[in-house]
Amino acid sequence: MSDNTASARQAITWRDYLELTKPKVVALMLLTVIIGMLVAEPGLPSLATVFWGNLGIALLSGAAAVINHVVDHEIDARMARTRRRPVATGRLSNADALGFSATLGLAGMLVLVWQVNMLTAWLTLASLVGYAIIYTVFLKRATPQNIVIGGLAGAMPPLLGWTAVTGAVDPNALLLVLIIFAWTPPHFWALAIHRKEEYAQVDIPMLPVTHGNRFTELHILLYTFMLFAVSLLPVATGMSGMIYLVGATLLGLRFLQYAFRLWWGDDRRVALDTFKYSITYLMLLFVVLLVDHFVRFPEI
Repeated sequence: MSDNTASARQAITWRDYLELTKPKVVALMLLTVIIGMLVAEPGLPSLATVFWGNLGIALLSGAAAVINHVVDHEIDARMARTRRRPVATGRLSNADALGFSATLGLAGMLVLVWQVNMLTAWLTLASLVGYAIIYTVFLKRATPQNIVIGGLAGAMPPLLGWTAVTGAVDPNALLLVLIIFAWTPPHFWALAIHRKEEYAQVDIPMLPVTHGNRFTELHILLYTFMLFAVSLLPVATGMSGMIYLVGATLLGLRFLQYAFRLWWGDDRRVALDTFKYSITYLMLLFVVLLVDHFVRFPEI
């Protein structure tokens, strides 16, 4: 082992392992899981279901994130946003990271099978395979529609929360999946515009790289219109009421404002602002959904 390698290995801390799991991404995902749990039924779910369900889903999601670090470590090392990641810098070896991923994944499956239900366990595992293998290994490098096709795996969390409570797939849960599925392209394409040169440098065929900014900005606008319409479906089906309608409308109009500004101005700063707002949008939309649910079922 060289001195440089030994030095890198000695620098490993628990923070490196935590970074591998993409905790900020998992935290946003767990918010939608929890809200899926809370709106699945009129009454509150048991604390045991909430705790074990979120723990198992978080462990499996972390395992998928670790695989993403390993598969993309050469790309990460060449991009400013990701070059300090533990595997990209060599602080952690691929073997160590994959061992960590396997441990997380096995623990997550055991938790979900023993403490929650088999349906949630297998759906969560399918999401892991969809993100870590189908998207990261194949789609990400194969097509500029990678985000659209692979977005289903990232849209699953509210369904996982729902099935953890009910043990069944419900059409209203699928509506929540559809919302995140429609949200994913404008969210990631806005970031891709801001980071276009970096994606081009590492030969990742993101839409701005293959088709240019204007084409991407138009599609961000079109998908944001689609998202606006989809976000109102819970009201149309009777799942939600007036509070959600008002909140979803205001949040959606603000998203459309960002999308129009980006389309008109072709500004990388606006693209970054759009990306940041998209995160806020999703968080607030699901919070409003939850508030509406509590108002409609005050006995909980």
